[in-house]
Amino acid sequence: MKRGMMLAIGMLLVGAGCSSSKDFDVVIRNATIMDGSGADGYVGDVAIRGERIVSVGPKVEGEGDVDIDATGLVVAPGFINMLSWAGESLFEDNRAMSDILQGVTLEVMGEGRSMGPLNDAMKKEMVEEQGDIKFDVKWTTLGEYLSHLEKRGVSVNVASFVGATTVRIHEIGYDDREPTADELERMKALVDQAMKEGAVGLSTSLIYAPAFYAKTDEIIALAKVAAKHGGIYTSHMRNEADNLLEAFDEFLLIAKSANIPAEVYHIKASGRANWSKLPALLSRIDAARAQGLKITADMYTYRASSTGLDAVMPPWVQEGGREAWENRLKDPAIRAKVKEEMNTPTTEWDNGYLSAGSPDNILLVGFRNDDLKKYTGKTLAEVAKLRGTSPEDTAMDLVIEDHSDVGAIFFTMSEDNVRTKIQQPYISICSDAGSYATEGIFLKRNPHPRAYGSFARFIGKYARDEGLVRVEDAVRRMSSLPAENLSLKSRGRLADGYFADVVVFDPKTFGDQATFSEPHQYATGMKHVFVNGGHVVKEGKHTGATPGKFVRGPGWTN
Repeated sequence: MKRGMMLAIGMLLVGAGCSSSKDFDVVIRNATIMDGSGADGYVGDVAIRGERIVSVGPKVEGEGDVDIDATGLVVAPGFINMLSWAGESLFEDNRAMSDILQGVTLEVMGEGRSMGPLNDAMKKEMVEEQGDIKFDVKWTTLGEYLSHLEKRGVSVNVASFVGATTVRIHEIGYDDREPTADELERMKALVDQAMKEGAVGLSTSLIYAPAFYAKTDEIIALAKVAAKHGGIYTSHMRNEADNLLEAFDEFLLIAKSANIPAEVYHIKASGRANWSKLPALLSRIDAARAQGLKITADMYTYRASSTGLDAVMPPWVQEGGREAWENRLKDPAIRAKVKEEMNTPTTEWDNGYLSAGSPDNILLVGFRNDDLKKYTGKTLAEVAKLRGTSPEDTAMDLVIEDHSDVGAIFFTMSEDNVRTKIQQPYISICSDAGSYATEGIFLKRNPHPRAYGSFARFIGKYARDEGLVRVEDAVRRMSSLPAENLSLKSRGRLADGYFADVVVFDPKTFGDQATFSEPHQYATGMKHVFVNGGHVVKEGKHTGATPGKFVRGPGWTN
């Protein structure tokens, strides 16, 4: 055997851990084990070798290269973020700080829009519309994007839905029309390809243009393709306010017609007039589940949502894409019509302006234009007063001047409803945000505090402090529940043979610190995080490790 080949084999053996004289790479001892099943916690040990958990029980015999005494701490499976917008932020900072310090080990991206499939025009648009974070678009398909992230190195695992909006733009652009028969076949082929590459399912975000233009039959056709590959359908429903229940009826029709498990993104009843509809919505979900339908939901643990100012304007004015939208808003006659519709109750579209109840309840948090960043953290009402224009005109002017949707926080929900949702056993947790850091470029924007606190808040505030659910069940709903919903193999539990996505936290201090006025604050109490066996957080500090992988859905063909 040649010397070079022998050396290469030796290096592979060292990389596989064969050089260690210890029994395990890591042993976590004397912790309260919450294994993700929801069963009562018990004191015991967890052992890791390579990427896998190899022993879980009251006592692990043997030594580890790393031996952690976790007396008084909880050891649990890593948490799964069911709606993440980390797709761009991971290019700026691959550590995923705001999420990893909450114990998130898997980011599931793609709410309606995904980072692939792309055509040349979409790649060009993606570059042109970049804000503070800049990156090269070196991929075409969704699978290529996720593989690209893995090869660059990330601290968390990554997965994604294929976005129905992205597929629609790929073939139709931003037009308000139905696809032709040929276009629909090509859209279905794109979904098929994404599922084979590892997408976990199909997603929609139906309040936003151009997704709003899609008819129910179009979505069913695409969902049937995802179902064929064992994926799920998840949706930001067409309406979360005045037409909430009707929107759920459409969601349920899609699930039934496509014979596909389905999840409601960030379930809510938006706007004071609609708060009383939440019990009826939950009753419809319970009835569907009782019939054997696999219907679930996710939520963030706050009473405010966050989106862009596109949500306060009717979809028709946004047809054709950003440039067409901005040009229309410069026409006095169109502005007058938009202003009128912003103030007119309707079931035709989800009117975020009326759901907020007042421009005082719309907090502006994200601008691309440096000249407008001075308004970050001010309400739409405050900015309107500063500029001497009406709130409606101010919203339109900001969209034109910023060449973006303009990030905003909308205080539209009831805290009582948040507590009710917290207690539903089929609801998992999401951030609906990017993964940020308390430094550098991220400080140019004020994100929703959910980016830094949604998971920690679930355990710290609602489980531990308010006792709305057991901590063991909170862990289940952030680990095994979403893993099972996504049909992920060997993830979401502390069990022999499972991937070593493992977190260790202090049950007394684990909690959120971020606020709406001071959002850039990390959660506290997360002591250790392992991703695929890699030690990413050690004694509360990031180690710089990037062991994250592209986690593929059930339709993946190798």
